[in-house]
Amino acid sequence: MTDPYVKINIENEVGYIEFFHPAHNSLPGDVLAKLANTITDAGANDAIKVIVLKSGGERTFCAGASFKELININDAATGKVFFSGFANVINAMRKCPKFIIGRIQGKTVGGGVGLAASTDYCMASKFAAIKLSELNIGIGPFVVGPAIERKMGLSAMSQIAIDANSFYPAEWAKQKGLFTQVYESNEELDAAVKETAEHLCTYNTEAIVEMKKVFWKGTDDWDELLAERAKTSGRLVLSEFTKEKLKGFK
Repeated sequence: MTDPYVKINIENEVGYIEFFHPAHNSLPGDVLAKLANTITDAGANDAIKVIVLKSGGERTFCAGASFKELININDAATGKVFFSGFANVINAMRKCPKFIIGRIQGKTVGGGVGLAASTDYCMASKFAAIKLSELNIGIGPFVVGPAIERKMGLSAMSQIAIDANSFYPAEWAKQKGLFTQVYESNEELDAAVKETAEHLCTYNTEAIVEMKKVFWKGTDDWDELLAERAKTSGRLVLSEFTKEKLKGFK
């Protein structure tokens, strides 16, 4: 696999949405936009009762936003658009009327942690360590922060945001409420995801819609909140501190 993609496969009323990018599944703006649209479309597709969000490859679930695009930001407006990419995916997941299961098979960083936190039921392998690295380059996990705080609590979110150098193991993430279960292998993870998703398809779809409203209560302002957070990150990425840090990635 060399070309980025977002694809959906429907099997037994489960919509498996898979994204991929050869750079450790780091996501540029066009892939994020397609991912948001695919989630929205799946939510409106009557052939789908439950959604599974997954990524291609074995080692990394998602390395966050594309550094290649990040390095090329030269103005605040472009910065806001860039950081709105993950905001749009999170809001698409929030508004989706169907349960979304996360399948986290490997390490996940930054925006990837936000995606995992925005699923309704997140299952992982033991290789799924997490890290919020944004403070290392002079910005912060502003856009994904609300989703992570909602799932893990402010204490856990602030811990991994401040300790921006460390990967936290999957078991720690489970203890903090991000993951529901952690499996010894990706094969065991896939079997469990399939079983769980297909069982959820037997539930009353009307009840699922109402439960989604309960789960996401208090987030009605997230369209505006995450846009404002994207604006903050777009401003900070232009700072001299961040520009100096990014030179090391060129």
